Amino acid sequence: MKRALVRFRNSAFRKYIRKHEKHLPVLFFMGGFIFDTMTLGRIDRVYDLTILCLHMIFLTINIYLFNLADDEKWKNTFIERFEIYLPLAIQFSFGALSSAYVIYFSRSVSLSKTASFFIILVFILFANELLKKRISNKYLQFSVLYFLSFTFFSFIIPVFIRKMNQDIFLISGFTSLAYIFCLLIFIYLVSPSTRKEIHLGKMISMILILYTTLNFFYFFKLIPPVPLALEDGIVAHQVEISNNKYKVIYEADEWYIFWRDHRLKFTHRPNEDVYIFTSIFAPTNLEKAIAHRWKWLNPATKNWEIVEDIAYEIKGGRTGGYRGYTYKNNVKNGIWKVEVITVDEELVLGVVDFEIVSGSSTKQIDLKERRF
Repeated sequence: MKRALVRFRNSAFRKYIRKHEKHLPVLFFMGGFIFDTMTLGRIDRVYDLTILCLHMIFLTINIYLFNLADDEKWKNTFIERFEIYLPLAIQFSFGALSSAYVIYFSRSVSLSKTASFFIILVFILFANELLKKRISNKYLQFSVLYFLSFTFFSFIIPVFIRKMNQDIFLISGFTSLAYIFCLLIFIYLVSPSTRKEIHLGKMISMILILYTTLNFFYFFKLIPPVPLALEDGIVAHQVEISNNKYKVIYEADEWYIFWRDHRLKFTHRPNEDVYIFTSIFAPTNLEKAIAHRWKWLNPATKNWEIVEDIAYEIKGGRTGGYRGYTYKNNVKNGIWKVEVITVDEELVLGVVDFEIVSGSSTKQIDLKERRF
């Protein structure tokens, strides 16, 4: 047994880990990020739920083991031989969970609603790279853990209870606080090295600042009301339903606009209706009332004027998103936007921006057809 342990400690792989321990954590972070990017798809799939829960359990155990390793808690135990791999395992889970949330947030077609979340993720990546002690910095370690746990519970709880509103979001936040405080205080009490490295009051203050910031983003509509997300939003000339398929006819954009195929300028002909088609992702069995809020930018006052709210119900579970449309006639020329909102809390899932310009009834328009 001792010979096997000696061989393990002197193995080429272990030597490689020690030689490159400065850069490997970042590689494992990216590895976890890529792993989930390639394997996850829907938050309500059993596979996705299982993977996310396993990541959180795995991360929690490794955080505990890693923080007690400095106290030689695992000396002369089988865990001791794996201590060198604990930071890499933590980084892998950090990357995997971050990737999962990017996948679910990026379903929204409104980048402005997800930009704040991506900024935090980029900050996590750069902080992880630039701090000298990286994951050994326990202030960074617990801050990242709390951010990921907050996002984890805000996704998981609505899926399990099949309901989503502001109260559920607050419950998710309180659950994440209970989780992080229980783990933090437990480690603090049993680990002398942790008590030496961090001030408990300062660490709790940092977590509460994060909690307040994430709630600020949510209630000021800077992030989508997860797990709902707007997948498609198109201004169209016509929408028809046939055999449970939506046929959407819209203006094609220029060939060099590769990131979308629909034009943001709507060529309006006399007495023509303007349609807005949207496809919304919602987890299975989650029902929600949704509205299209039509807004027009008044060129005189430079203020957005609400023209009309048109509501409809959605029920989750369809892979391609729950489809629906609204339309208006007697519209004015100018800048418009349609906010896709939840009826109860008026949380914004996404925004469809477009401009209405007058067109001749005889002028040819390049139209495209797409089925959803």
